[in-house]
Amino acid sequence: MNNALPTLTDLRVPALTQALQHKLNNKTKPLGSLGRLEALALQVGEILGTEHPVLVQPQMVVFAGDHGLTARGISAFPSDVSWQMVENFLAGGAAVSVLARQHGIALTVVDCGVNHDFLAGLPEGSQRPGLLVCKVPGGEAGTADSSAQAAMTPDQCLQALHYGQALVKNLPGNALLLGEMGIGNTSAASLLLARLAGLDIAQCTGAGTGLDAPAVLRKTEVLREVLARHPTAQQPLAALAALGGYEIATMVGAVLQAAAERRVVVVDGFIATSAVLVAHALQPLVLQSCVFAHRSGERGHEFMLQHLGVQALLDLGLRLGEGSGAALAWPLLQSACAILRDMASFESAGVSEKSSDSLTLS
Repeated sequence: MNNALPTLTDLRVPALTQALQHKLNNKTKPLGSLGRLEALALQVGEILGTEHPVLVQPQMVVFAGDHGLTARGISAFPSDVSWQMVENFLAGGAAVSVLARQHGIALTVVDCGVNHDFLAGLPEGSQRPGLLVCKVPGGEAGTADSSAQAAMTPDQCLQALHYGQALVKNLPGNALLLGEMGIGNTSAASLLLARLAGLDIAQCTGAGTGLDAPAVLRKTEVLREVLARHPTAQQPLAALAALGGYEIATMVGAVLQAAAERRVVVVDGFIATSAVLVAHALQPLVLQSCVFAHRSGERGHEFMLQHLGVQALLDLGLRLGEGSGAALAWPLLQSACAILRDMASFESAGVSEKSSDSLTLS
């Protein structure tokens, strides 16, 4: 297998950054008065390499996979919910389905290792609209129980990354919105955070799909066992293979490829950010392409954002996943681009600028 991953280049070209900042500073408004929307406009302009950014054909991709660790009782929901929710996405009934339709975002669901055959009963070679099947050989039912063995072999992990790269190469548009589905994947994300950020697992572990306080404590102890079983899995890909999920690994590949292609990457919540955490450890420049949609209500997400040194756009107490927060943040990106492109300058509008004379108090 070709192990090569994309190499990223620095998107911050001083001449373009200065031109973008000058353009924003000379809009018909007090300097900096649009706050973080201005920083967002600058970032999108840098990613797309233009003073006139236009977001086209946005793609919401929901990466789905099952986790063997659920056998240890770390989730409030049974693992069958993973495939049932995939069917809900395909039927258009999930929250992200509704939000994607509302905002004109194409939605694709990727079976990265869900313990279900979504093509059963169909003629050989058939496909279902909106579904991509990218199961890694040997991982068709999801990852192994990481409390007993590595979740994935190194080869399986790399194959999942390459699937993520390949699917992005085949997507139109210049914006990728990240979503996910997988019962047990908050545990995988917590494990990756603890290992890659050097935090105690208790800081990283939350309620997931709705565990009560005693169940969170039990979940934390199971995750502590997992970390103890894999003490040598310290490097990013080794940690991902030992502790992660197929949907997270596939997402890592997608993030790296999207960044290499100068697409805007809109990151949803806790699990999507865990994929960026791994991608960042592999290629730090990936953060230049990432817009973090919201601060999740899941306990570990704030620690992830702090570790990456980034700030999310929204804080609505969301903890659904699916890409719902990314879809909700999407209009802010559109607005940022519209302000940069279409808002008048002082010169073009014939509006007087702020006086440079100092006020004299008598």
